[in-house]
Amino acid sequence: MTNVPSKVSIIVPVYNVENYLAKCLDSLVSQTLQEIEILVIDDGSKDNSGHIIQEYAQKYPGKIKAYQKENGGLSDARNFGIDRATGDYIGFVDSDDYVTETMFEEMMGLAEKHQSKMVICNIQKVNEHGKVTQKLTQIPNMHERIDLRQHFSVFSDISYFACNKLFKKELFSNKRFKKGVHFEDIQLIPQLLLECTVIAQTQNFHYQYLERSDSITKTHTEKGLHILKAVEDVEEIFKKSMYSGRIKELKNFQIFEGVYSFLAYLAFVKDERLFYEMGDKLSDFIVQRGIKIKDILNYNRFDKNYLLSLPLKKKIFYLLYFAGQKTLIRKLM
Repeated sequence: MTNVPSKVSIIVPVYNVENYLAKCLDSLVSQTLQEIEILVIDDGSKDNSGHIIQEYAQKYPGKIKAYQKENGGLSDARNFGIDRATGDYIGFVDSDDYVTETMFEEMMGLAEKHQSKMVICNIQKVNEHGKVTQKLTQIPNMHERIDLRQHFSVFSDISYFACNKLFKKELFSNKRFKKGVHFEDIQLIPQLLLECTVIAQTQNFHYQYLERSDSITKTHTEKGLHILKAVEDVEEIFKKSMYSGRIKELKNFQIFEGVYSFLAYLAFVKDERLFYEMGDKLSDFIVQRGIKIKDILNYNRFDKNYLLSLPLKKKIFYLLYFAGQKTLIRKLM
C-alpha cells in the first residue's frame, strides 16, 4: 500500500487492554478519512497487547505505526506520540474506547471549513455489548462555529476530555501533557483552548466511551488534589492569555473544575481522615480565590443552574457539604 501523506495523526496509548484493543483499532483503520496515521504506543504492556499491535501494523502498514516504550503513564505515552506525529491535526483515542467511522473526516472538515484549531464532538458511554448507557452532549444550543470572543462562557462550561477533540498540531508547539499527574486533561486542554479564537463542534456522538465491567473500582486517594493543582496551572496561563480580562469566566472555571469536579471525586474517598484533609484543601482553594458559597450555588452551566440539574443524590451531597455538614455526610456515605 502506498503511503498517503497524513492530515490527521491519531495517538493511541496502550497499556494492558488485550480484550478491547482490536475493537479500538478496527474503528480507526476503518475511518472514511484516508489521510491518517495511527500511532499506537505500547506503554510497557504485560499482556498480549503488544502482539495485537504488531498484527495490525503488519496488516495495515500504510496506516498503523507501532511503537514500544517503557511504562511511563498516559501523559508520557501521549507526548511520545505528539513528538512523532506528522499530520496537520492530532487526535487522541483511549485504547479501550472506539469511534464512528466518519469521526475524523467530519472533524477535520469542520476544522478546515471554519479555520478552527480545535473541534469537539459528543460522547456516548457504552457497555461491552455496545448498548448506549449515557449520551453526553458537549456544547448544547450553539452553532457549529463558535467565536470564543463572543461566547467565552464555553471556557468554563465544556468538559475537558482530550479524546473527543481534534487539535491543530501547532497548539502543541510548546505544550505537552504533564507527566506523573492525574487529571492531565484538565491541566492541559484549557491551556490549548486559550490559544484559540474560534472552535468548531459537531452534534454527532462520534466518541464511544466504554464502561468496562472488568475495571477494578478505582481507589479514590489524595491524587484527587491534582485537580486543584491542574486548575492552578491553568490560572497561570490564563493571566498571560488574550482572555486575561475575562474574570467572570475564570471564576466559573474555578467553580466547575476546582469545586464541583473536586467534590465529585471527594465523594468517593473512603478514608475519613483523608476526606477531611482534602476538604480542608478545598476550603483553602475557595477562600484564596474569594469564591463565595452563593457563587457556587448560582453557577450556571450552559445557561442552566448546574446544581439543580444534578441527580438528587449528588445534589444532597453538595448542599450538605456547602452547609458545612461534613460529619453528617460521612454518616450518610
